[in-house]
Amino acid sequence: MSDPSTTTTSTTTSTATVTRLLQRQILPIDRDTDVFPLYVDLEEAKLDTDRHAVGGDKAAKDLNNAAIRQSTSTGKKLHPDQIRSRTALQLRPSQPLSFGTYFNAFPASYWRRHTVVTDVDLTVDVVGAGSVVIVYKSMARGHAQRVDSAVVEGEGDDARGSFSFSLPLKPFVDGGWYWYDVVAGDHGAVVEGAEWTAQVPADRAEHGTVDVCITTMLPDMSAQLLGQLGDAEELQPYLDTVMVMDQGKDKVTDSAFFPAAQAGLGDKLRVIVQGNLGGSGGYARGQLESVRKGTATYAMMMDDDVVCEPEGIIRAVTFGDLAKRPTIVGGHMFNLYSRSELHSFGEIVQPWRFWWQTRLDGYSQWDFGARNLRSSRWLHKRADVDFNGWFMCLIPRVVLEEVGLSLPVFIKWDDSEFGLRAKEAGYPTVSFPGAAVWHVPWTDKNDGVDWQSYFHHRNRIIAALLHSPYERGGRMVRESLNHQIKHLASLQYSTAELRHLAMEDVLRGPHALHGELATKLAEINAFRKQFSDAQLHTDRDELPPVRRKKPPKKGKSDIEIPGRKATLIAAGLAPLRQLRPVREMAEDYPEAELTAMDAGWFNLARYDSAVVSMNDGSSVALYKRDPVLYRDLLKRTLEIHRRFHREWPALAQQYRDALGEITSPEAWEKTFAPWTDPADRPADTSEAT
Repeated sequence: MSDPSTTTTSTTTSTATVTRLLQRQILPIDRDTDVFPLYVDLEEAKLDTDRHAVGGDKAAKDLNNAAIRQSTSTGKKLHPDQIRSRTALQLRPSQPLSFGTYFNAFPASYWRRHTVVTDVDLTVDVVGAGSVVIVYKSMARGHAQRVDSAVVEGEGDDARGSFSFSLPLKPFVDGGWYWYDVVAGDHGAVVEGAEWTAQVPADRAEHGTVDVCITTMLPDMSAQLLGQLGDAEELQPYLDTVMVMDQGKDKVTDSAFFPAAQAGLGDKLRVIVQGNLGGSGGYARGQLESVRKGTATYAMMMDDDVVCEPEGIIRAVTFGDLAKRPTIVGGHMFNLYSRSELHSFGEIVQPWRFWWQTRLDGYSQWDFGARNLRSSRWLHKRADVDFNGWFMCLIPRVVLEEVGLSLPVFIKWDDSEFGLRAKEAGYPTVSFPGAAVWHVPWTDKNDGVDWQSYFHHRNRIIAALLHSPYERGGRMVRESLNHQIKHLASLQYSTAELRHLAMEDVLRGPHALHGELATKLAEINAFRKQFSDAQLHTDRDELPPVRRKKPPKKGKSDIEIPGRKATLIAAGLAPLRQLRPVREMAEDYPEAELTAMDAGWFNLARYDSAVVSMNDGSSVALYKRDPVLYRDLLKRTLEIHRRFHREWPALAQQYRDALGEITSPEAWEKTFAPWTDPADRPADTSEAT
């Protein structure tokens, strides 16, 4: 059986080329109606207003942003039975349907900007007399243009048409997509399949292979993910090894889902057991094994708690194969609980603040079920990024060999720092439409104030020291101070202490990172248990009831969001208020009970004690004001931030000088030594280290 990604070679007078499959029409594997809008679209296109027409007036921009978020869906549904197979879809008589969707539109601008492909050919196979295929393209501003069309000739249900369209990529320098719509004939239609192909240089004929690297502490979810990879028949030729770095107490091999996963992947599956070294330690192990093995073209980082669209891996590999230069190809993240909702279409690190965010002219938490691709103007401009999250990210082996492996930082910022490091070395990252996983959304987590706050803060500072273009990190130090005071005013003393500890550890220098990788989490958890705001209770009745001597001033509600003026006044007064004595009764009874969504600093700062629920809805904690601890923490906060401002340039140079060493395979081999079979280690490891 021939490789489905290539066909016969043709030779011109100057260059040999080969036809290569870039993308094919796909439909949901499980026929889940929640994800239908990502594959097919029954809605009309209602393009939103161009932001350049709106202008720069803030009120006008706010109104336009609100309008853009409004749903245009009319609720039209495709019946699951209309999905005939992974590639075939049945349409009812006269039914119109668009394949201008996330998984089936062709992201022309990305291919135009980053690959050797200059023209594509679209072939659509349709059964059903009188059925019409219409090809469209969009420009960077979202305007759609009709390109070509064809009609199935003949009579009867079995009339068949196979239509090919030659489509240039030249006009897509800033953005734009190709897609096709189908309108069924009087007796219905079946869209049997569609393929996007291109003539590429003959030396790009063979597809690369990938080592999928999964770090896990969740045996069932990771085993189910392995099952998804093993069940995808078309994916198998692209897989070199699927490596699971098992760092949990309960092992993936003991999961009830593991035998089926093992049967599906066979000898391509490798489980590596090691201590809990966090995501960075797990991914670095996969990267190291992939580099040392040297048989795969790419290593793909993938979270364990995801649902994968296997076709996305094939597309990422294909795009990487045809890229002009070695390119990191990232996937997008959809919400596992609201499956048509996209977390972000492309992320950057804002250099002055040095904080990750959705690109400035984009939107996060975008629901394709409410507003389709063809109606969303901003999605048509190409999204250029600084990095891609390691929930799904394909890294060429040659990039790992040149720029090194992950930073040894346990969790947080390892993926974004790697993207910045690779970018500085000349290797871009592309967050590639059509490659995606479904993942638990960040909004359902509490990682800004729990034990993870230590890693958030420490690793953000380290990444800024390594890559900030500003002499003292831009706004980094000042923003750190502002956030620290905010946590103190919010009675989040455990978070403030962990952030302070993070800054102290940064000052210890880069060479301490490897040594504490396996121990820091336990130290953090033991340390934070002394603070009431870190002691979580699953039963609210374990804490005292709400009581207070005086009612709220003027009956003010905790769900009110203050305006700009009130917020500025509160920000100025909140730190001073923390110096006052604690009110009567607040030591024994909480003064309020706040839901997670209403627990903003401007509300928390008003109370001497409060019961606060966590973002995941599973527990509550008691926040209690402590003026003595507040004074001590505030003093230390001011001192350490002055020190960072003073020492930033020298500290940055220290970290930059050490980067190549601490991310080297040799440094990571030492860290992995307790969990490495000596027979698996290179013969020259001792000399190299």
